[in-house]
Amino acid sequence: MDIIESIKQTVEGTPIVLFMKGNPQFPQCGFSARTVEALTNCEVEFAYVDVLEEPAVRQNLPQYSDWPTFPQLFVSGELVGGCDIIMELHEQGELKKITQAAVQDQS
Repeated sequence: MDIIESIKQTVEGTPIVLFMKGNPQFPQCGFSARTVEALTNCEVEFAYVDVLEEPAVRQNLPQYSDWPTFPQLFVSGELVGGCDIIMELHEQGELKKITQAAVQDQS
């Protein structure tokens, strides 16, 4: 399967997916750690892809999303953004609303 198609299937088939460096238990950069913490505070389950273990994803996701850096959060098939945007949404209380709505829409 083409890597772009694989990324598309992951993004569209998962309510909340975080493309990050490392994993939620052991993030490999501060931006990924902060994003995981914000998502964890939203009390929702989320999937993740460790771009350090998936070099093809790391290389091609910026092309797919038109976003150059990691982490990248997708909710309901749409790019929400990177760490700065996630933290801003979290501080405003919007991240919890967005993520919980995505989980409820899946039910």
